[in-house]
Order: sequence, then C-alpha cells, then structure tokens
Amino acid sequence: MSVQERKERERAGRERLIVATARELAEQQGWDAVTTRRLAERIEYSQPVLYSHFRGKREIIGAVALQGASEMAVAMRAATAAADGPRARVTALARAYLAFAERHPAVYDALFQLDGGLAYAQEDTPEPLKDAFAALLECLSEVAGDGVHPGLFTETFWAALHGLATLTRTRRLPPEDTERRVELLVDRLAML
Repeated sequence: MSVQERKERERAGRERLIVATARELAEQQGWDAVTTRRLAERIEYSQPVLYSHFRGKREIIGAVALQGASEMAVAMRAATAAADGPRARVTALARAYLAFAERHPAVYDALFQLDGGLAYAQEDTPEPLKDAFAALLECLSEVAGDGVHPGLFTETFWAALHGLATLTRTRRLPPEDTERRVELLVDRLAML
C-alpha cells in the first residue's frame, strides 16, 4: 500500500469517526449538544482536524443525513421484500418508515428537519436521498391508481408518513394509535 493510499484510508476513517460520534451524541443529547469542540474532545482530535473534513456542523448534519437515508432505504426495501401483495407491502413500508423515525430521531431530524446543506428534489440531489425516495416509489407506484402520477402519489404518501412520525414523536398524537393510523393511511390514501 502506498503512502497516499494509507493517508486516504486514515482520512476516510477519521471522517467516519466524526460522523459516528456526531450521530451518537445527537441521539443521546440532541443536536444542540453537537459542537465542533465537543466532537474534537470525544474523538481526541483537534478542532482544525474536524474542519479539515467538514466546514462546520451543517456539513456534519448533512453527512449524518446521507448515512441515514441509505439506512432508511435498506430498512424499507427489506420490509417490503418480506411482504406478500400490494397491501402488505405498503403497510410494511409505512411501518418501516415510522419505526426508523422512532428508533433514530436525531438521524430523522438530520434528514428532514435540520439544514444539512443538501438539495432535495433537484437535479443535484445526492444519490442516498434519491435512493430513499426510490425505495418509497418502488412500493407505492404499484398502488398509485389510474391516472395518478406515481411520483406525486409517493410524495403525498411520504408527507403523510412524515406528519405521523413528527406529530407522534412530539406527542401531538398518541403513540398507541399509530397502528390504526397506518391502517387508515393504507385503506384511504392507497385505497387498498
């Protein structure tokens, strides 16, 4: 291995450590607790080392969001692959989405609430974000209905899921009724 390859591998390792540490800190204490000073202390590198990887917290949030989008896509595809029939797939998709949001609130915030400097629904949208949307679209396009644009239907269904995730997490909706809400969403919006 060349010196250059070793340095690149070490740099990539430091970057993964920064992102993992930021994510862990955010999940434990919230995003307000994630500062470059705290991250530097936790990973035992200087703040200039952090800034050599990320220009600031915004870029770190973006990196966590991209990682989370990839994980969310995997979770949704795994859930829908194990389901038999359109109704079961859409229900599994909704459950997987809501479970991800509940299990990883800081990652979910990085994806959909905080400014991570990422472009959404644009030509230059990063691939992990496009792939997460594609995981929704793959399942929902088969139930969009005649004359309904699959992408538009997927955006609407996603908006409903996001609303359920956000309102349940902030205790505006009682969590014990989540399953009934999923059933209603599948029955009425997907009309299955």
